[in-house]
Amino acid sequence: MLAAIVELTKMRITIAVTLAVAAGHLLFARAFTWGLLLPVAGVFLLACGCAALNQVQDARVDRLMLRTAGRPIPAGRIGADWALFVAVLLIGAAFSVLSFIEAHTLTILALAALAVVWYNGVYALLKRFTAFAVVPGALVGALPPLIGWCAAGGLLLDRAILDVAFFFFIWQIPHFWLLLLLHGADYERAGLPALTRALSPVQVGRITCMWIVALALTGPLLAVTGKVHVPWNVGILAASVWLFFQAFAFLRDSGAARACLPAFVRVNAYALLVALFLCGSALW
Repeated sequence: MLAAIVELTKMRITIAVTLAVAAGHLLFARAFTWGLLLPVAGVFLLACGCAALNQVQDARVDRLMLRTAGRPIPAGRIGADWALFVAVLLIGAAFSVLSFIEAHTLTILALAALAVVWYNGVYALLKRFTAFAVVPGALVGALPPLIGWCAAGGLLLDRAILDVAFFFFIWQIPHFWLLLLLHGADYERAGLPALTRALSPVQVGRITCMWIVALALTGPLLAVTGKVHVPWNVGILAASVWLFFQAFAFLRDSGAARACLPAFVRVNAYALLVALFLCGSALW
């Protein structure tokens, strides 16, 4: 049961989400404080709950896809009712934890509520009608650093954190776009809109290259205009140049399936590096 719950909540992915919260908090606080634990724990619980709720919503479709047929609900390792109970429990616990944050409490709770509504409502609905749902759905990726920043005492509309939020928004698009390309046949089998059906391989390669380039250009924006100091901003610039050339390497393959997984790994590795550099700049 424990293994099923870990898989149900996509715990490995949700742990990565907490790094964006930590980056936002540290950028304002400029030091590690115990106040970091509440937003990190709250967003971790929220992300786990939203992931579990999403698997309840997608249980019927998951049974039809090879990639997801082994998930706890379609595989019969956990019942849909029990999974829904776990999801509601985690989301409720997340709001309880976040409510203990003293700074900008209402703003943080509003951002958390937006995350649930947008991911489990708007995005969950759109992806059944269009393969391009990843673009509006990427808004969810911008919310964790905002929550961390506000929890440390920062203002929601501060330019410094909006640049960070914009970076994570852009990262979500090639991240999910490449994932959709990797499993295009699965989406077609389940009757969902698939990029491989809507676009030719050449079009896929060009659009994916565009999004990876956009991500590579957003990194230097943080290094130049954000609160990032030497040598961490130099690290972001170097990683951005590397990703820029990787984007055109993907374009040369014309969006071939064999190129999607390496590009997926590189895009995520770049986002992880930038997040670590942001934390490093804040602490040292």
